[in-house]
This record gives sequence, structure tokens and C-alpha cells, in this order.
Amino acid sequence: MKKLFGHFSTITKHKLLVTRLCFRCGLYKQGLLHDLSKYSPIEFLPGVKYYQGNRSPIDKEKEVLGYSKGWLHHKGRNPHHWEYWLDNTKDGVAPVKMPTSYVVEMFCDRVAASMVYQKEKYTNESALHYFLQGYNYVIMHEESKACLQQLLEYLAQHGLDKTISYIKKDVLMKY
Repeated sequence: MKKLFGHFSTITKHKLLVTRLCFRCGLYKQGLLHDLSKYSPIEFLPGVKYYQGNRSPIDKEKEVLGYSKGWLHHKGRNPHHWEYWLDNTKDGVAPVKMPTSYVVEMFCDRVAASMVYQKEKYTNESALHYFLQGYNYVIMHEESKACLQQLLEYLAQHGLDKTISYIKKDVLMKY
């Protein structure tokens, strides 16, 4: 029961935080729809089983099983994940440029995840550090990746309020 409540509480806290951040950026529909698939049985039940409280249960499930059905389901239904934007080509798998609004939602997602999992250890640099740790493993379109990195660097340098203002005035208004 503790894992059930813990997982539900964590994903709900994360979802509500992303919703608030998306709303602040003017992405109302994306904020409302963000991560609703996490409440579906294929994602929720393994989330409870592998819940630890300090990191995504998907990572633990992958360690145990070598893959995560929940993650495969999640990334295929949520376009704020770069994995959603991979496509087969005659030369193999290639990244597709993400619409800017989904890059911004990904920014909100990463910031919220850092806040939820790091709790009082969170800083404005947290999401950037996490992004840079996995930088070489991310198969994103170069423009989408550069945009996300630029937003995370802006956050690290200027804080959340100024970054959201920048997103609304400069990033989303151009596209």
C-alpha cells in the first residue's frame, strides 16, 4: 500500500507541477494532457511495483527486466519525449525535428522531474546537469536538442521566472 500511495503521489505531484509550468508558458492544452497515460494500467502497475521514491520506477524496471513495457507505451503516446520523434528511414532510425511547443513541454517536464525527485536539493542547474549527463545518448534532432539545451542553460543562468518570460516572448512567439 505504501508503494501504491507513493507512486500515485509522485506522478500526481509531477503532473500538476508540469501543468502549472506549461500554463505559465501558455501551453494550456499540453499542460492538461501531460502524462495522463501514466495512470493507465500498463504504466501505473509497474510504476507501483518498482517504486522507490527517489528516481523513476522505469529505470528500476529496466534494470530488472532489461526493458519497460510502461516506458514503451509512454514514449509512444507523449510527444514531449524525444523518443516519440524517432522514425525509420532507408538509412536506419533518424530523429525528426520536434515542434517547439513540445520542446518547451519537455523543458517543463525535466524541470518538474528534477524538483520532484531532488526535493530540497533542487537548484536551477539540476535539469541541465541531468540533460548533460545523458547528452551523448540522446538521439534528438540537432535543432530540437540545441533548443532544449539553450532553455536549460538559460534557466541555470537566469532562474525560472525569467526563463518562462523568455519562453513566452522569444521562443514560442517565433514559431
